[in-house]
Amino acid sequence: MTRPLIALPARFSTSASALRYRAEVAARSLVEAVYRAGGEPFIMHPAEPYEPSRLARCDGLLLPGGGDIHPRHYGADTEHESLYDVDDEQDAFDLALAAHALEANIPTLAICRGFQVVNTVLGGTLTQHMPEDHRHKVHPVTVRAGTLLAKILDEEETTVSCYHHQSTATPAPSLTPTAHAADGTLEAAELANPDRWFLAVQWHPEDTAATDPAQQALFTALVRASG
Repeated sequence: MTRPLIALPARFSTSASALRYRAEVAARSLVEAVYRAGGEPFIMHPAEPYEPSRLARCDGLLLPGGGDIHPRHYGADTEHESLYDVDDEQDAFDLALAAHALEANIPTLAICRGFQVVNTVLGGTLTQHMPEDHRHKVHPVTVRAGTLLAKILDEEETTVSCYHHQSTATPAPSLTPTAHAADGTLEAAELANPDRWFLAVQWHPEDTAATDPAQQALFTALVRASG
């Protein structure tokens, strides 16, 4: 069986274990979750400018977590002091990659920053710093019945692992909210068009996918949609 090729853009890093200099990295738990689902992870170098042809060989896309997006990309004219790991080159690549994947109707799973990237591309806005952030938090999420997310998880409440201090302020018009935390934080969204396979979650399913079948199911669904 040929494994569907799932693109996963690397994150820039100032250093990494076993490497002497600057690095490009992908979370091992993400790579393992994709492989466990039957996909072949394809780590993309975030080279600027982005060339759409680079994604032509891939069957699906996983937009991972990472640092903050510069606020200018969603129309903000101030920067909160808590912003971290902002990288103009990473922003430019991720935003262009997401825009192309959406236009080309490539099956896409967006996680944490990936969700924020897509919301930005589609015209939504972000809260730069949540009053009470969701870093190092495990909490329940209520899932809207009848949605793609509910069908994949096969449950209407799920326990998730979160690490983010930013969140969606205004969802993009073309995104349908599908899950919320108890404090009202938007935790998931999908496209209103059911013929397009797209799912965004604010939490990190890869944190618990190895032991939680519901979270692993998100990666399995992406790989199947890409097959």
